[in-house]
Amino acid sequence: MTETTQTPRQSQHLLLDSPWNCEAVRAHHPDTQHVDYGIGMAQVDSSFRPALSVVATPNKRRAILDLAREAEDRGFSGLAIPSLGATMGMCVSLAHITSRIPYWTSIQPIYYSHPVEAANTVAHINEISEGRFRFGIGVSHGPVTQRLGVNSGKPLTDITNYVTAMRNNERFGGQLPPIYLATLRNKMLQCASDIAEGAIWANASLSHMAQQLSEVPNASRDGFFLSNMIPTVIDDDIDAARAVNRKTLTGYVSLPNYRNYWRAAGYNDEMDAIEAALADGNKDALPSLMTNEWLDDCTISGPATRVRDRLAEWAHHGVTPCAVMSSTSGGQAKAIAELFEIYN
Repeated sequence: MTETTQTPRQSQHLLLDSPWNCEAVRAHHPDTQHVDYGIGMAQVDSSFRPALSVVATPNKRRAILDLAREAEDRGFSGLAIPSLGATMGMCVSLAHITSRIPYWTSIQPIYYSHPVEAANTVAHINEISEGRFRFGIGVSHGPVTQRLGVNSGKPLTDITNYVTAMRNNERFGGQLPPIYLATLRNKMLQCASDIAEGAIWANASLSHMAQQLSEVPNASRDGFFLSNMIPTVIDDDIDAARAVNRKTLTGYVSLPNYRNYWRAAGYNDEMDAIEAALADGNKDALPSLMTNEWLDDCTISGPATRVRDRLAEWAHHGVTPCAVMSSTSGGQAKAIAELFEIYN
């Protein structure tokens, strides 16, 4: 990957290009100052902490809330709440058991609830959390809408109509939090920059991010939040860590929209091979077709130093990295504890 570095006017702490990205860090590192490093570039020092994904796992929700509160105490940049489990219930609980850390849904599918009900709920959370909550939404994927029995329309139209309906309800339900849209390719990123306050990727390619932001320049404007959900495994055995991430991404490479995104990022050979295996009904072959080059561009695997450096590299590019933790030797709680350990 080729990087362009610029000499800062002065030496300071972490800069994220979006001011709200900065706010997520300054909440815990008040000595952080804004320095102009150019679009998408940032200086990152040892005080940096990524955001963290936490899932409201059934029967373990209290333990997960305890981990969320520990992440706040440890100065992590934010909490992202995926749609697994009771996402909105988790966000209500976070408003009460945390007091400083920002957090957001990442993401809540729009087909889960009517936009009026969604607007009422997130306005409540926004008020109770004293403005720390953000509502990340998206159209999700075909398998999800099929499972729900939803007749979805065009993604850009559906998400635009949903946001419009939420905003129309604001005078009845209360002030909405900032809205972030799940994004992948340029059309949805452009939509997010037009109608929302931020954009969230999942499994994005770091090498492609600068090009994509240059193609949608409004997404790099001041005040627009950028984040990426990154499958992350910490293990001195990098091959074992990569194996876990390969398993995580097996479902994603089966989706045409993700394959089209990775083609745009330059991974045509990998996507050709994966599509041939899918056409043959050979899903078992998919992990072996995920090259290390491709995998390491959209996930993070390996020893503690490597993981820390890669998370910092995302922040350096002006994108808040959100670690989606897995472990080679345990579940979510074990994986999050491993992340905490590398920032001790």
